[in-house]
Amino acid sequence: MPLRLVFMGTPDFAAPVLSELVGQGHDVAAVYTRAPKPAGRGMELRKSPVHALADRFAIPVLTPKSFRDPETIAAFAAHDADAAIVVAYGLILPKAALDAPELGCLNLHASLLPRWRGAAPIQRAIMAGDAETGVMVMRMEEGLDTGPVAMAERVAIGPDETAGELHDRLSTLGADLMGRAAAALARGGLTFRPQSEDGVVYAAKIEKAESRIDWGRPARSLHDHIRGLSPFPGAWFEFEGPRGPERVKVLRSALADGAGAVGELLDDRLTVACGEGALRLVTLQRAGKGPVDAAAFLNGARLARGDRLS
Repeated sequence: MPLRLVFMGTPDFAAPVLSELVGQGHDVAAVYTRAPKPAGRGMELRKSPVHALADRFAIPVLTPKSFRDPETIAAFAAHDADAAIVVAYGLILPKAALDAPELGCLNLHASLLPRWRGAAPIQRAIMAGDAETGVMVMRMEEGLDTGPVAMAERVAIGPDETAGELHDRLSTLGADLMGRAAAALARGGLTFRPQSEDGVVYAAKIEKAESRIDWGRPARSLHDHIRGLSPFPGAWFEFEGPRGPERVKVLRSALADGAGAVGELLDDRLTVACGEGALRLVTLQRAGKGPVDAAAFLNGARLARGDRLS
């Protein structure tokens, strides 16, 4: 039996879940997402990926700035939904909103809870060098990702996998998982278990200051740091260009052999000495340019063995 649902989500990660629920025949009464924001060179208002998809499905879209006022909560409750499905929405839902749907609010989270509760679970898992992660469906509570879990899928994280690549895999897997969870909920067969109190780790939002590469760290740690921030916001270093210091993002790297002064180029292939071991820079991006491989970057960067990156 199809459910009457409200869907709440904003980025690319959430869009496949909405598609899955509509494809299963559930009645999505409304979509809640973040309001359009200025973007691009013309700074024109751009709808979120979920907003654009809801328009294609002709589903009514609401973009409240918060859920703090009683009118917003009352309008949310008036949808008379069986459940709300929440995926990377971006606004905090108070208890009155969480209690409004008869069957509660289900959230899709991209980690193996209780590890990596919070805003950046995909990036943090890779930056920490985790060997596996996953997606989980939980019932939302007032706490930050503390609710009981109903279903989960685990995946291995590849040793060179970037956050962008893992994001896409988990998005597809999460859509299937939430689809199965919604079907079980409709049958009355979705059961929940409390999260463990052990192993709680928080995935704090990525701060700009974290993105700079510290060549004094071990190569393995820097490799995880680079791939965890690729493609966005991108880990970066500086070198002395013809017009002064120039910032460059590193989108892909590889562990390499070699040793030298921290930040020193050890060869003509962009192998850099780290605090322990060395790292070869594979894909880079200069400001205002597209991604290029190391050879193409070196053609225009005027860097050579013995130079130092900072």
